[in-house]
Amino acid sequence: MIVKIAAFTEEERIAKISGMLDQLEWRDGRETAGAVAKKVKRNLQAVATDEAGKAIRAELGPLIADNRVVRAAARPRRISALMISKTADGGHYGPHVDNALMGKGQNRLRTDISFTLFLSNSEDYEGGELVLHTAGLTQDVKGDWGQLVLYPSTSIHEVKPVTKGARVVCVGWIESLIADSTQRELLFDLENLRTSLRQKMDHQSPELLTLDKSMSNLVRMWSQT
Repeated sequence: MIVKIAAFTEEERIAKISGMLDQLEWRDGRETAGAVAKKVKRNLQAVATDEAGKAIRAELGPLIADNRVVRAAARPRRISALMISKTADGGHYGPHVDNALMGKGQNRLRTDISFTLFLSNSEDYEGGELVLHTAGLTQDVKGDWGQLVLYPSTSIHEVKPVTKGARVVCVGWIESLIADSTQRELLFDLENLRTSLRQKMDHQSPELLTLDKSMSNLVRMWSQT
């Protein structure tokens, strides 16, 4: 399931985050790549351990974790530390699959869902499409400021070469309470249905109460806590 979300659109917030991006220090993205990814990764990655890196991650984290569509679609159990990347001057990230497990110790998580939060406008650069290869479908995604895309970590994906300008994004991974992607999609469909029905029906109607009960019981059966 691929989900596109407007994580934030406020001009003041965009201006604030843009200013924070200007304070970041960048390094070769291959320093954090696995052995296979090193061969196809050509981008820059923001230093996450200095004050500027910590500040922007603290700003962006709640915009992702607290987004109601993210919660409904991904059912997050844990979210990885955020990474900010910049791709320019022909940089790219060739076809790859994200590692199944990331992090160490208590921060170790299973990567069920990957996400990309766009921190530049699509007209600010040429190329740089996020290409998602799923069963029977190849989809190109090129978002604008504040747009977030969720996609299966199990899929092969890539970033096409940026031939002009610079592409800046925040990326990360989600371990879901619902490990099975089909079950997550079913719950997401039911959540969207419930939202629609609540606009038309009394919240205490027998139909909505039955839907509430059924969704709760499905989460109870399928969740991994």
